[in-house]
Amino acid sequence: MASETTEVFDLFASEIPGFIAASLVDIDSGMTLAIKSLRPEFDLAVASAYNSELVKQKLKIMKALNLKTNLEDMILTLGDQIHFIKILSPTMFIYLAADRSSSNIAIVRTIVNKQAHRVA
Repeated sequence: MASETTEVFDLFASEIPGFIAASLVDIDSGMTLAIKSLRPEFDLAVASAYNSELVKQKLKIMKALNLKTNLEDMILTLGDQIHFIKILSPTMFIYLAADRSSSNIAIVRTIVNKQAHRVA
């Protein structure tokens, strides 16, 4: 899985305009299982850990609302960035950040969704 994940993350970096970083994250612990970053100052370990908390909270909300469906992805737009979380399984997700001035939500979502099965 490691070489396949590296290959997919390299593809994200080349095909997603404004790619900043991506990680494969364990939902329960928030630990990164794989990373790719083009910006060393972007702390993927911290971002991954906090985003795992975000995913867990959304799952709690869905349970509290008695929603009988699955969480597929989450899109967060910041003033200058797009953050995309793709749930792969009950235990893992892909987290990706891109520069909003260079990319758009549709491109990010399409490319991640197209390749996610190779990581899971």
